[in-house]
Amino acid sequence: MLPDAAVQNEQAEEKDLIDWNRNYTVSHAGSRTEFRFDIYRKVPKDLTQPTYTGAIISVCCCLFILFLFLSELTGFIATEIVNELYVDDPDKDSGGKIEVNLNISLPNLHCELVGLDIQDEMGRHEVGHIDNSMKIPLNNGDGCRFEGHFSINKVPGNFHVSTHSATAQPQNPDMTHVIHKLSFGDKLQVHNVHGAFNALEGADKLSSNPLASHDYILKIVPTVYEDMSGKQRYSYQYTVANKEYVAYSHTGRIIPAIWFRYDLSPITVKYTERRQPLYRFITSICAIIGGTFTVAGILDSCIFTASEAWKKIQLGKMQ
Repeated sequence: MLPDAAVQNEQAEEKDLIDWNRNYTVSHAGSRTEFRFDIYRKVPKDLTQPTYTGAIISVCCCLFILFLFLSELTGFIATEIVNELYVDDPDKDSGGKIEVNLNISLPNLHCELVGLDIQDEMGRHEVGHIDNSMKIPLNNGDGCRFEGHFSINKVPGNFHVSTHSATAQPQNPDMTHVIHKLSFGDKLQVHNVHGAFNALEGADKLSSNPLASHDYILKIVPTVYEDMSGKQRYSYQYTVANKEYVAYSHTGRIIPAIWFRYDLSPITVKYTERRQPLYRFITSICAIIGGTFTVAGILDSCIFTASEAWKKIQLGKMQ
């Protein structure tokens, strides 16, 4: 009975040893298979050689990466403004109206003579508009500063400062003036948008003929500004041309006035605030780091190879 038990124990030990070897072989075979997929293989430190040139290139490389990173970060944080053009009426909720702000000084015309007249191709003809307007005496009452806020229709027309609404017309009204402000729509105060929202600001006609009429021909361009939150503001830019003349008719000289003749452009300008997407920022950073290290590695390799070749040449000469 004893010899049979011993044989059985030996057979069991051999079986366990075979199973362990099989598991060990399979395990290490799997590890070797995994190692084959490692594209970031490591070089032992004993096989690397540091150089002064490599150290200098590494420092310059890090500084260059830092500079480009800060530049990209600044661009990512900052807001850019994109503009586009299209044909449409952007402010359809305005009821076909445009708000106008006018501020003009006539230093040689009494306030009781100054008035605002509005007319357009829809049949509007208003003489002596007084709503939301104010007259401020200048030069001890000899002059007047007119400030008005009014609306016009979105059709060609004009508004003019004149003496037409006065009870008694002066013989020689002096229309020399200075325009402080003429704007349309909402006020836009955006540093990155440089447009002609107040193109006539500072227009000085004090040295012109006192009896001359002044025509300002305006081409109004609808403008939309959309901020990061999606809120839109509607304003209007305009271009301007002007002429000065003394008008006569068969009855004599026509009373001078300051005319603002306007027409609307069908083209709308839209400014939109945008910020660089996060994925584009990450892509740029990866490109900067990878590209810089690649170029630096090529440069360091070329310098090292040239240095070693030069050393071999020098050794050959010495021998």
